[in-house]
Amino acid sequence: MSPALSYRPKPGSIPTQPGVYRFRDRTGRVVYVGKAKNLRARLSSYFQDIGNLHPRTATMVTTATSVEWTVVGTEVEALQLEYSWIKEYDPRFNVKYRDDKSYPWLAVTVSEEFPRVMVGRGAKRKGTRYFGPYGHAWAIRETVDILLRVFPMRSCSNGVFKRSSQIGRPCLLGYIDKCAAPCVGNVSAEDHRAIVDDFCEFMAGRTRPFMRRIEQEMYAASDALDFEKAARLRDDLGAMNKALEKQAVVFGDGSDADVIALAEDPLEVAVQVFYVRGGRIRGQRGWVADRTDDGDTAALVEDFLLQLYAGVAPEDVRDAVPREILVPALPAEHATFEQLLSDLRGAKVEIRVPQRGDKKTLQETVARNATESLALHKTKRASDLTTRNRALAEIAEALELDEAPLRIECYDVSHIQGTEIVASMVVFEDGLARKGEYRRFVIKDQDGSDDVKAMHEVITRRFRRLLDEQARSELRPGDPDAGTGPMLVDPDTGRPRKFAYAPGLVVVDGGAPQVAAAQRALDELGIDDIPVCGLAKRLEEVWVPGEEDPVILPRTSEGLYLLQRVRDEAHRFAITHHRNRRSKSMVESLLDDVPGLGEVRRKTLLRHFGSLRKLRAATVEEIAAVPGMGPRTAAAIKEALDGAGGHNDAHG
Repeated sequence: MSPALSYRPKPGSIPTQPGVYRFRDRTGRVVYVGKAKNLRARLSSYFQDIGNLHPRTATMVTTATSVEWTVVGTEVEALQLEYSWIKEYDPRFNVKYRDDKSYPWLAVTVSEEFPRVMVGRGAKRKGTRYFGPYGHAWAIRETVDILLRVFPMRSCSNGVFKRSSQIGRPCLLGYIDKCAAPCVGNVSAEDHRAIVDDFCEFMAGRTRPFMRRIEQEMYAASDALDFEKAARLRDDLGAMNKALEKQAVVFGDGSDADVIALAEDPLEVAVQVFYVRGGRIRGQRGWVADRTDDGDTAALVEDFLLQLYAGVAPEDVRDAVPREILVPALPAEHATFEQLLSDLRGAKVEIRVPQRGDKKTLQETVARNATESLALHKTKRASDLTTRNRALAEIAEALELDEAPLRIECYDVSHIQGTEIVASMVVFEDGLARKGEYRRFVIKDQDGSDDVKAMHEVITRRFRRLLDEQARSELRPGDPDAGTGPMLVDPDTGRPRKFAYAPGLVVVDGGAPQVAAAQRALDELGIDDIPVCGLAKRLEEVWVPGEEDPVILPRTSEGLYLLQRVRDEAHRFAITHHRNRRSKSMVESLLDDVPGLGEVRRKTLLRHFGSLRKLRAATVEEIAAVPGMGPRTAAAIKEALDGAGGHNDAHG
């Protein structure tokens, strides 16, 4: 047996029940999570001759140094636990389906008193109902524009809504009957909510009952000789039909289904999903992933279904989980998935492979989309990877580093005339921003505007934490790998320790003085294996410690472009932090003399309005509506703010 697999458990010690298992590496990080009907049979398959394993699986088992498992009662429980662990630990060897582009959603902010309809991208937010995603933002905007005639709900921003309320006049949409104008009280909150509910029902695919009702009202108005109302309802019916024409009818039976297809090669897989509701295509989305083993199409489908449905929020289940899921191959445990999804939906969900008819034809169309998506992704990725690798190689060559700096940390200091001094730390790994690793610092040990001293302080604090974390995370005596190095993750949870990773390069925003300060801080801590450089804004010169002249990278250099992006991101992050703190301090100073307004209520004010500028623009009534204020305190706050109106608030 290979020494790397010496952690293999004795076969007799592995239970035969269903369960979930985790492989960990030398530092304790979870590198792979899997589930099994029979833990003993599944785990034994990993410890065969390395030559018989898929290359990525072989890399995983040789990277790992331990394996552990948890026995569960049922296969459904195993499926749920597997999803939870994959989401928590983000294991590097599990299949990760990534969106192949940013898809637009149609969102309705149902948690607001007067819900708003809008088109947006990115992560979903709580309290908002989503439809889609859609292939093109312009297409859904056209549809919404048509439907606002029938469902005149609010579509304006909070600023426009508030301004219209203050001046007592609706915006243009209110005048052209594409908004019921709740901002000026033309409809009550309850009546507006009814319009929103009808719109959501229509967008969710339940169109026939609504259109039938409109048609009946139209004929009733005609019979009553109310021809003006009948004509308006006729136009509404035409608008709805026009909106539906943009969504092709693909299933004559009006059924709901998610149609899934894959395109794969030995290295990657692309997935496309068409969302069909009420027999019409309501949305489309695509993902790509690296293949982690030599599993067949059914195994890939299983991994994808887990990611797509297991994490659906309870409030989204009705729209997100249809009665039917059409796949190119049934996963081995499709009955377990059906049970899990049926429990989520509260009604039977069927997973099947279409054999003929409209559903088979549509899946072939989805498969063609997946094939085109994979080809496009491979073209983009080749270019992107090549560019990033070239950038890192150019930096390593220019700075005479032993290896490419796969992890780059950049630091910037921000202040105005020496007040509210803050610093930022941003992290790029493999040439890409890792925003979850960003950190902010408040400079504590000085007043004034000495950027060099501030840089020395922040580098000292960050790398003292590095030494502390590494000392605290040394493997305990008696552990199998004691003495081989620090554990970079918590041994119990597998989560990374915040400051335990050493960068391959430290970049500071500034020239020779800032670089010298950063290098001096590292020297004082006894750290001699982390290179430092600085990027001066004026001429984009790269400064290194101890050199009289800067390193000049060509203006067309990918390495210089990457350093600029890192530096600019650090600057942006520091400025944002500084503005937030300055806004807070200005609120506190302006409101110091307001009787009875303590620190807690000042913080409540800033949290409610977000900035000093917005607080100044608020009316006495809006301030009084903040919890804990009241009319008298609100009037005193408004008076204090108006009296200080001459202060500069450009960045509030």
